Amino acid sequence: MEITATLVKELRERSGAGMMECKKALSEKGGDIEAAMEHLRVTGLAKADKKSSRVAAEGRVVLAQDGGHAVLVEVNSETDFVAKDANFITFTEVVAKTALSSGAKDVEELKNAKTMYDKTVEEGRQWLVANIGENIQVRRMARIDSAHNVGAYVHGGRIGVLVEVKGGDVELARGLAMHIAAMNPPYISPDQVPAEIVKKEKDIALAQVKDTGKPAEILEKMIGGKLNKALSEMCLTGQAYVLDTNSTVDAVLKKAGAQVLGFQRLAVGEGIEKPVGDDFATEVMKQAGLA
Repeated sequence: MEITATLVKELRERSGAGMMECKKALSEKGGDIEAAMEHLRVTGLAKADKKSSRVAAEGRVVLAQDGGHAVLVEVNSETDFVAKDANFITFTEVVAKTALSSGAKDVEELKNAKTMYDKTVEEGRQWLVANIGENIQVRRMARIDSAHNVGAYVHGGRIGVLVEVKGGDVELARGLAMHIAAMNPPYISPDQVPAEIVKKEKDIALAQVKDTGKPAEILEKMIGGKLNKALSEMCLTGQAYVLDTNSTVDAVLKKAGAQVLGFQRLAVGEGIEKPVGDDFATEVMKQAGLA
């Protein structure tokens, strides 16, 4: 059967694969477009599986929000070069929208959710791997569904925050999300700090003052002061508010009659051990298939 330009064009539009890949698939399958589609799907999956062990620590954090319903998704690539690719960016935005609309509670649910293109997120990921040539992973998601104010903020596609606030308004909630993105507090307030961390900070404070020669009661006050300062600095409520550094977050919340119920923060690649030695030239060679 003759492989016409029209047939190649149809397969390309349906599969999203390159023109030469489509022509080759049609030739191998005797012009049977359905068989060629299946062949492209299988080979795309094979490529995705082959690349899945490669470290993907770059990428984007993407937000989708509708009032009190908000989702952050981290999608990783191997290089920053690909993280700026138009197809990769479009994919991440589709994934975030799908996460919000599907009600997916975790990444596994999200991978199986259907996108607006009637393909699952996982099928979209496999297609992207086959076409871009890098390991792409939908790694993490964070979700808040609340009747209270939900603040959301993404900084440069690298850091994303969701925060749930009882009281106040949406503007305050977003400001708090910006603060958390900048300051990365591990806890909301000192009463949430685990006992082992409190003990560690107390031991550090004791070591700092034990040789000062002060009376025991003075040492106790010094240790208490240092401990309170350390706990305040690691907690959201004790930090100076980034939008008004003359006030603590606690003071801002009290003034607004508000309370932070919880927050989630995602930063691209955190917790992933990145390979050492790849520079920009190496990244470009990878993209060109020369590395």
